[in-house]
Amino acid sequence: MPRRPALLYVTDLAYPARGRRYCDEDIVLTSRLREEFDLALCHPRDAAALADAFDAVVVRNSGPVLGHQEAYDAFRERALRVGTRVYNPLSGKADMAGKQYLLDLTATGHPVIPTVDRAEDLHRLPRADRYVVKPRIGADSIGLRVVPEHEVRDHIDGHVLVQPCVDFAYEVSFYFVDHEFQYALYAPHTDRRWELEPYEPTPDDLEFAQRFIDWNALGHGIQRVDACRAPGGELLLVELEDLNPYLSLDALDDRGRDAFVSAMKTSLHRFLASGSTGGAASTPAKR
Repeated sequence: MPRRPALLYVTDLAYPARGRRYCDEDIVLTSRLREEFDLALCHPRDAAALADAFDAVVVRNSGPVLGHQEAYDAFRERALRVGTRVYNPLSGKADMAGKQYLLDLTATGHPVIPTVDRAEDLHRLPRADRYVVKPRIGADSIGLRVVPEHEVRDHIDGHVLVQPCVDFAYEVSFYFVDHEFQYALYAPHTDRRWELEPYEPTPDDLEFAQRFIDWNALGHGIQRVDACRAPGGELLLVELEDLNPYLSLDALDDRGRDAFVSAMKTSLHRFLASGSTGGAASTPAKR
């Protein structure tokens, strides 16, 4: 009987995520992955020490890297040096590499919430009564502030990004495995981000989301495209999560969860067969 692939599944089951239960999602997901893989769970601080005993490392609900930055940097450096297979591969250009991509996508005219990082560039943003100021190195809304127009310059210190505060109708997330769309969920109540319901995307919605998946060019892995419905009706990118996106599997019915698990299993088998090591040209994540 052929040996089953062995996966090291990285998660922080105790991370206190607001509005989400990482532990529940990972318990369910690992129970299904065990049907086809030998699997062990570990905390992100232990990943570097354990990785060599496994065929691949699967980074899932490991919490913001900011909580274990030194350990993550050590894991990433070693993985790239010795060729550890990491899923998602470490070549992501979006949140995996920090928030610079929001500036880059703004500069190239992509449909994102306009973003700048210098006071002298504020004129490039649409005029607003309030602005969102968030750390360049951040995640999970840590350090995010909403400030009035007359104060925004006082908060620009070289370490933050600035965006107009968009009066959006709702937020919607599109979930992909490899480059294939799986499902979409939205938050119909703007003050309850993680109370999600199934969303039926239009062809234009899918074209919008696929544009960012194609831009990121990850050959394997799970990505989440977060967007908001702007006052003019268009979608604008809020975030492209390519490191460890929470999946909100509890918002799906049994059929939807089964379909996602099947797609992830297929993706992992494909990833292992490809021989990819998850090499990267991007800078280390500072989330």
